Amino acid sequence: MSLSRTVPLLGVAAALALIVSTTLPAQATPGSSDAPHDESFSFAVIGDVPYGSDQVARFPAMVSELNEQEELRFVSHLGDIKAGSAQCTDEYFAAIKAQFDRFEAPLVYTPGDNEWVDCHRVNNGSYDPLERLDALRSLFFSNPGKTLGANMPVAVPDSDLPENVTFGVQRVAFSVLNVQGSNNSLMPWSGLGLTEPTVAQLEEVASRTAADVEQLERTFADAKATNARAVVVMTQADMFDPYLLGIGAAENPELVSGFRPIVDALAKGSREFGGEVYLFNGDSHIYNDDSPLATGSPWLEIYGQDSVENLRRVTVEGAATSNEWLRVAVQPNSGPGEGVLSWERVPYTES
Repeated sequence: MSLSRTVPLLGVAAALALIVSTTLPAQATPGSSDAPHDESFSFAVIGDVPYGSDQVARFPAMVSELNEQEELRFVSHLGDIKAGSAQCTDEYFAAIKAQFDRFEAPLVYTPGDNEWVDCHRVNNGSYDPLERLDALRSLFFSNPGKTLGANMPVAVPDSDLPENVTFGVQRVAFSVLNVQGSNNSLMPWSGLGLTEPTVAQLEEVASRTAADVEQLERTFADAKATNARAVVVMTQADMFDPYLLGIGAAENPELVSGFRPIVDALAKGSREFGGEVYLFNGDSHIYNDDSPLATGSPWLEIYGQDSVENLRRVTVEGAATSNEWLRVAVQPNSGPGEGVLSWERVPYTES
């Protein structure tokens, strides 16, 4: 999570030692990805985890519990693999990668702001965020087109952003985008003594945002051309965070200016597609299920949009006090045409 809402991470050395020492199983094969085309399937969504030393220590048990859910086609992690006040060290990243490698289902991971955008903070180690982004890509996305955990083929539309992927399962189109908190990484790197965005920072935001927009446009166009049943978009950033309303986004839309091109593409694509569109995000930590651009929403004026009635958004619960994951069920390909996705919040029992 960006801005001022952070959770301290204490005693991390002991927790890291625990998760690094966890024995890694043999890499699983993605047998479920070859299920018959008319079967229903399910996947898991998590995000903003692990936060804080206690949750870091419990994370291996969380992974093990998800591994017990044999029906899961894949698991999606929506980013923020550490608390906002925790150090952005190579050691920590490697420890989380070791746990990600334990997933027996394919793991689709999109980075969060806590592991690169906000690493300029003094309590994060005063890192150059762009260097941390490069480190994440080298570690977690060294094999573009392959998921972590078990292998599930995914497309990488832009080779410069190996974390951005698309894939389809039973006529449901998935598009995973690197969209960040801190106004999509436009906030100055104050931990490095800066009061304005740097040229390199602005160039990164511009190129990444352009790639995100192009990917969304292609996702919706392909979904319409192939008569997809639904489109699912996944991001870290909560572009419709109620907290942003509370600090004046309605009066000062510049607070969310970095999200505007993404929202424009999402709204336009949803209208033109016409079918069910689902947005899953993390970032704001509190579970939420809404239609952020439906008639009457304050976000319509903030983003300068006409209403979009077919977009449904889900924020997954996350951060240090969270103890749950989201199970998303997808109805059979031959099922009714409405309500393609449904979900339930599932508490962890072993952590």
